[in-house]
Formats: sequence, C-alpha cells, structure tokens
Amino acid sequence: MKTSKRLLTLTASLFAVTPASAQSLDIRAGRLINPAAARALTDQRIRIVDGRIASVVPWRLADGTAAVDWSDYTVLPGLIDLHTHLADGAIETNSSDPAEPLKHSEAATILKGVAAARTELRSGFTTVRDVGVYRGLTDVALRDAINAGQVEGPRMFVAGGYITTPGGGGEIDALAPDIPLPETFRIGEVRNASEARDRARYLLDHGADFIKLIATGAVLALGSEPGALELSPEEMKAACDEAKLRGSYCIAHAHGAEGIKAAIRAGAGTIEHASYLDAEGVALAKAHGVWLDMDIYNGDYINDIGTKQRWPAEYLRKNIETTDVQRRGFAAAVKAGVKLTFGTDAGVYPYGLGARQFAYMVRYGMTPMQAIQSATSEAARALGKSGEVGSIAPGAYGDFIAVRDDPLKDVAALEHVDGVIKQGTIVR
Repeated sequence: MKTSKRLLTLTASLFAVTPASAQSLDIRAGRLINPAAARALTDQRIRIVDGRIASVVPWRLADGTAAVDWSDYTVLPGLIDLHTHLADGAIETNSSDPAEPLKHSEAATILKGVAAARTELRSGFTTVRDVGVYRGLTDVALRDAINAGQVEGPRMFVAGGYITTPGGGGEIDALAPDIPLPETFRIGEVRNASEARDRARYLLDHGADFIKLIATGAVLALGSEPGALELSPEEMKAACDEAKLRGSYCIAHAHGAEGIKAAIRAGAGTIEHASYLDAEGVALAKAHGVWLDMDIYNGDYINDIGTKQRWPAEYLRKNIETTDVQRRGFAAAVKAGVKLTFGTDAGVYPYGLGARQFAYMVRYGMTPMQAIQSATSEAARALGKSGEVGSIAPGAYGDFIAVRDDPLKDVAALEHVDGVIKQGTIVR
C-alpha cells in the first residue's frame, strides 16, 4: 500500500508542472538585433510565455542555464517574406511546362504545399504572405492546417486566388483555345468593375486575408507582356474599395510603369515586382505611402536554370528584359526613401533559398540593417501586424532565428540559419 501511494505521488509530481514552466521558454542571445530600434544588443535573456515574448533583459549570472543557449549566435526576430507561392505548387520549380499546375490533383497539390511550408519555416521565415494560387483557395486550406498545428510551416496570410482578366497573367494560358480551364483555376477571373468587386467579396468571404490584383502581364506566363496593363483602373479600384470595406486591402502584381501607377491610384497597399518603375512611380509610391515589394534576386536564378533546362524562350526573353531595369528601379526607390519590403517570389526558385535576396538588396543600395528591417519591422507594418511579428517587443509572437555570423557585417550570414523558434516552439 505504501509503495502504491509513493508511486502515485511520484507520478503526480511528474505531471504536476506549473502552467508557467510548461509554457515558457528562456533563450540566451549572444547578440540580439532589434530592427525597430536599428541597433544590436549583447548577452540578452529572452523569455517567451504562451507563445509570446514576455521580456527581453540583459542576461545575469544568477539566471543559470537557458533552455536555448544561443550565446554564440546572432539572434533576430523570425523573418518575413511578403511574396511567396507555397500553397499549391503554383509555380513548379525546375519545370519548363507552363501547364504543370493542371497535371496534379487537388490533394497532390496541397501535399506539395505542405513540403514547401516546412522548408520555408526551417530556412528562417516564420511568417509569409502567400500571394496567390492558380487552384483557388488551396492557400486557405494550408494556412488553416498550419494554424491548427496539423502542418509545420510559417504563419501565413493568403490571397485565395488572383483577380485577373481572362487569359491574363493570373491564369494558366498554355492550353489550346477550345480546352476550357476548370472553374477552380478561374476563381478570380473578371471582365468588368462589377465582377471585380464580386470576386473580391467572394474571396474574402471564403477565407482570403487580402486581395491580389494582376494589374499587368507576367514574366512566367505565355502570351502575357509584363509592361502591358491588363486590369483596368476601374476594375482595380472596385476590388480595392471592396477590400477596404471588409477591413482588408489589395496588393498588385505590376511590372509595367503605367500599371504600377494605376494600381497605386486604385488603392493598392503594396506593389509586387515593380520592374519598370519610373521616376513618377517612385514619387507616387512615396506620396501615397505605398510599399514596393521587389523580387530582385530571382532574375539571376531564372536566367541560369531556365537557360540550362530550356525553359520557354518567351520566359527567358521577358526575364532578361525586366531583371536589370528592376534593380535600377530598386536602387532609385532606396535613394528616394520609398518604403520597401522583402518579397522574393519563392517558388520560382527552390524553397528555402529566399535569404539570398538580402545580399542583392545591399548591393543595390540598402544597408544590412535596412535589408533586415525590410524582412522584419517594415514587413510587419505592411501586413498591419506591427508589434506582433518581426519584433522583439513584449507581446509579439515568440519568433526567433539564430545565425553563426553577424549579418550586420555580412548580410549573407542569413543564408545559413542554425536555429528557428516559432511562437515559442523550437523548430530546429
């Protein structure tokens, strides 16, 4: 009997863990970058409770041993990529077939997204904005599975689909004219302003966090020229007005100079790509407080791999035409003080390589701190989540990464992430 009581007492003590100890995590950071304050701290103690930051204070000898000892590392808030395509295998890396997304079932497509999400998180991106899928609403399903803890991946904000013209840059235009696309691939197709408003309403009602406009043609779409305006200003404004009424916002895929300006005037909050950005576009973006989300890394990847693997000549031609001019526009925007965020078009290149863009951003005018801010505090502002993500402030999500070298000296250090914590849970 005594033995039984002792056993019960021991068993109870093993499971009677206090809520604080069960849900708290202490990290010792040798160097801690605070993007919001644009400075670095040394030897800090980060306490995360219930998935959120409780405190950040200097480490004391009396604190003992941390659960996560990153005293030999530089620690940053988890990174944010505002332009990814994780959810439905929308762009098949290393595939030269423009019709590739049509060749997989919905279940197989979602499973591809699960693998992409895991890779992205483990590369240091704890939050992403997934900016459109060909097969409608697969991104909503992936986001919800991650939020439910069923799938390992970054925190996702999703578009649900594309608002696009028939046969435009947001549709697969690789089939014979008499072969119709399935309805799920045409979820955001519009022909006038009334339909644009209706489709925006539909997407938001079915779980989208924001609306993605395909304002101009695309590089990786057949028969679609990046400089050409596709959606009308009236269609874009109708969709943006509807999003605003619903407490949301629009972003716009816009390569061409006129498309960039039309999207800004229509009310888009961020402009994606902005390849042919001109001086008027720079001034307009600054005046309206719009963010430019420019993917200045992946042009090199497309040219290299696409040439080796014989991607469609049209893709390669448009990529060459947009790559250098986009980088010049990026440099002009940095110089003018336009708001810039970190967006890579993940999915064009293999998932997990997004941090390669940091070095390009520094090469074309940013300081290492500015590049880091673009993927943390500035990206959080663009999401409307300032103080929740990309931050080390108390109350923010407990998202952190660790790298061996100092990215303020060489920003390429972010390409080699040694540790990831998302919402107080150790990922790697």
